[in-house]
Amino acid sequence: KTWKLLMAAVLMACGLLHADERRLSLEAYRDKMEGGWLGQIIGVCWGGPTEFRFNHQIIPDEHVPKWTPDLINQAFGQDDLYVEMTFIRSMEEHGIDVSIRQAGIDFANSRYGLWCANHACRDNLRFGIAPPDSSHPNFNKCPNDIDYQIEADFSGLLAPGMPQVAIQLGGKFGRLMNYGDGVYAGQFMGGMYAEAFFSDDVETVVKAGLACIPPECQYAEMVRDMMAWHRENPSDWQATWKKAVEKYSNREFLKQTNGNIDVRLNGAVVLLGLLYGEKDMEKTVVISMRGGFDSDCNPSSAGGVLGTM
Repeated sequence: KTWKLLMAAVLMACGLLHADERRLSLEAYRDKMEGGWLGQIIGVCWGGPTEFRFNHQIIPDEHVPKWTPDLINQAFGQDDLYVEMTFIRSMEEHGIDVSIRQAGIDFANSRYGLWCANHACRDNLRFGIAPPDSSHPNFNKCPNDIDYQIEADFSGLLAPGMPQVAIQLGGKFGRLMNYGDGVYAGQFMGGMYAEAFFSDDVETVVKAGLACIPPECQYAEMVRDMMAWHRENPSDWQATWKKAVEKYSNREFLKQTNGNIDVRLNGAVVLLGLLYGEKDMEKTVVISMRGGFDSDCNPSSAGGVLGTM
């Protein structure tokens, strides 16, 4: 079913694309896809003990947990991963073009623990507020929380080199729980994953993600800021961290969020690891972890993109 799902995505994209063809062998696809999942697992399990313990401060080096091999098998209780499985299951059972209504039914019937925008969404669905209204600010007080940003990995992993598919999936699954920048954050992540199958240049991958979202949105502004600040301080990630936190922890950007899990603030920390990690998994994950806030989700996103690359 997994390969049928992938081929369905390819066929759907073929009717939409008018660009040069890019080819990827099945062996290369599978290798990179597995790398993407493993990168997520590495990030979330390694950063888990630090989550929300360091907000508005860089995690001291001595508080970075020690990596041990057994951590790779401790991801099964992480919402970064299991929520995505529900989305994939919906497509396996109902097809790549599953309706947002059916996606909402499947999500409403889930039994695992949820928080923030995800929790508000599932409550809304169960109370009879159908998608996409389940994420609308009239019904959801935190539509710009990090939820779909940490769950959008699947949308790029199923769509190698096909960012429009990741965008479409975000408009369906992301709109269950997020709205506006909350959805754009996930579409940006999906776009980066899609490009990571064909490029090992971080700036190229980030620009590909940026091309997937409206240039006037605040999330796009954050991405452009991070790239500019990296160019200004290419060897000092802590200087860029200070600029990002100073700007994106402003009340203007924390409206309709739970503050420390705002997509722009945490998205900046994801990019911190990718831009300064020098394509090294340990360095990338540790920098995104030490940026604080949701310090297991952020290295999971960064590690997943890098693992795919």
